[in-house]
Amino acid sequence: MHTTHDMRKYAVALLLLLVAVTCHAQMSDPVKFTSQLKTGHSPEAEIVFTGKIEPGWHVYSTNLGGGGPIEASLSVTRKDGVELVGKLTPKGKELSKYDELFGMKVRYFEHTATFVQKIRFTKPHYAIDCTLEYGACSDATCMPPMEVSLKSHGKSPAFADSKGTETADDGKSAAALREAEARNAAIDEGGADGGVATMPTQGMPIDSAFGVNPASATAATAAYGGASALSEADRAALWRPVVKEMQGYGEHAGRSLIYIFAAGLVGGLLALFTPCVWPIIPMTVSFFLKRSKDRRKAVREAMTYGAAIVVIYVTLGLAVTLIFGASTLNALSTNAVFNIVFCLMLVAFAASFFGAFEIQLPSSWSNKANTASSSTTGLVSIFFMAFTLALVSFSCTGPIIGFLLVAVSTQGEIVAPAVGMLGFALALAIPFTLFAMFPSLLKSAPKSGGWMNVIKVTLGFVELAFALKFLSVADLAYGWHLLDRETFLALWIALFALLGFYLLGMFHFPHDDEGRRTNVPQFFLALGSLAFAVYMVPGLWGAPLKAISAFAPPMSTQDFNLYKNSVQPRFTDYEAGMAAARLEGKPVLLDFTGHGCVNCRKMEAAVWTDATVADLLNNKYVLISLYVDDKTPLAEPMTVSENGRKLTLATVGDKWSYLQRHKFGANTQPFYVAVDPLGQPLGPSRSYDEDIKAYIGFLSSGLDRYSEADGSGK
Repeated sequence: MHTTHDMRKYAVALLLLLVAVTCHAQMSDPVKFTSQLKTGHSPEAEIVFTGKIEPGWHVYSTNLGGGGPIEASLSVTRKDGVELVGKLTPKGKELSKYDELFGMKVRYFEHTATFVQKIRFTKPHYAIDCTLEYGACSDATCMPPMEVSLKSHGKSPAFADSKGTETADDGKSAAALREAEARNAAIDEGGADGGVATMPTQGMPIDSAFGVNPASATAATAAYGGASALSEADRAALWRPVVKEMQGYGEHAGRSLIYIFAAGLVGGLLALFTPCVWPIIPMTVSFFLKRSKDRRKAVREAMTYGAAIVVIYVTLGLAVTLIFGASTLNALSTNAVFNIVFCLMLVAFAASFFGAFEIQLPSSWSNKANTASSSTTGLVSIFFMAFTLALVSFSCTGPIIGFLLVAVSTQGEIVAPAVGMLGFALALAIPFTLFAMFPSLLKSAPKSGGWMNVIKVTLGFVELAFALKFLSVADLAYGWHLLDRETFLALWIALFALLGFYLLGMFHFPHDDEGRRTNVPQFFLALGSLAFAVYMVPGLWGAPLKAISAFAPPMSTQDFNLYKNSVQPRFTDYEAGMAAARLEGKPVLLDFTGHGCVNCRKMEAAVWTDATVADLLNNKYVLISLYVDDKTPLAEPMTVSENGRKLTLATVGDKWSYLQRHKFGANTQPFYVAVDPLGQPLGPSRSYDEDIKAYIGFLSSGLDRYSEADGSGK
């Protein structure tokens, strides 16, 4: 008969057995994967991962995006005589549903799952070591990240019938491939030429020190080895300055100032035909002609008056640059507060142009300037007269001047604001001078009237359109997604359609003449505005709309996109992209860009959409786009030394801007430069220039230099 003590022993033993069985059941793998290399007699083969999934469990598919469950991804730790073809591809019956836990739509497999990675053999002997990482969940719990590996080496089936001659299907000789491998092996051993430059990231984790987005970093490291593919010496080499090497190639000229001058000229012409400026012309010319009985002297003084106008506005442009500095304005251009404030200012100016209220400087300012012009003589009085014109006309010229200065000052050009204001001032000054020289022209000049208010209202619509552009810059830089491309286009379509209806006389504003009728010029302007609105409609479905690519948000923000031929960067992280280039044996095109960069969008829509350019960028290069105005905070701020002072980099954009300045000695966008996987330049840089043939030549010359260096084992 068992005692109480024996019963307790049996109970404890039974409990331990139950616990052991339960733990074994919980720790058993609900998913069992096998790996296989399927080869044939062709240069290509397939790595196949096949999984059997227990009932109630599922395995997630590939490319789910950040913030979701563990997606299936492939990492390669060794690759000799083999190159990857395409991406890891899921096969089988893929299911999809919205997962409330992750707050996103997920794709997954039940019962069975298959993932295939195509490869291509490039040498008679090969070796590959890769790992599939996947995530498995049930309705109640999830397993930690699971892995299944494949290691294989031997003779390549594609070369089994070759006798003595080794060739690769891409046309390169096996000798050249061996030389390229020897160079990569030297890189792996830290063989960077010369001393290693001090990096702002030494001793810091790659995902924090380099500010990699966790989701993109996971994908990059899974597909290309990420941090494991780059040693500290390699990363130091990637950040080493190459300014002298770039100068050796001879740099491409920067943005043409002629364009900026023309923009200022157009702005001045628009301001000229406003109610604040046009009526002043006959009054001012009459003042100068009556001032002296000597007509030659009067004409000379009128010309001096025109020159004074130019001096005043050019001085204003220079003052903006000297006070703020081109680089400061460049950074300010993507600041959310600045762009929102400027957006609100443009909305206020538009409301003023529509007749809601009048914006004027204090009358005492213009009275004092007018008094000064009357009480002085000679050149001083003429200068004060010009200054009076600037103050009196501010309510009409202010919005145009403000937009012009912001638009050109954010391009990094020191003299750009002065050149823009020179064009603006000439457009204002020339009519005064001409009418003074030929007073009879005043008789044929149109009289001021209701048509001027039509111009003001038209400018009001344009101001509203550009206000949306400034709001879009802040929205893109901070990732708010309030004004994505289709929303932006819908608002622009509505604005320009309303402008067309207004010009046709279908509705009126407070300061319009009663019984206003549409004249011939207004009809043609209305026709252009309505046609422009219709032109933008296909953009709601993804049409590129090259004419407004500089102003609309990029195609990547479009939710519904039927257009599939656009070029998209493969990477937005420098180190991850360079690691991929090394493994793929391709050169890199670095694209220093910005969410608020007008000319960047122009280049992408006008040049990158060319079939030849798109083929080179998609297939021959690894395209890395680095957004210098990305406001995503770094996981850990970086402290660097620049020009003898300490500088803290707080955002991803700060880091890429510093990389551009530090490595290439440049600070403007767009900035394109072809480099090899070590970060060495393959030619001169290129900036904004819509010459497609020249851009193709730029890309082709980079490929040629890379092929020459690759073939020589450099």
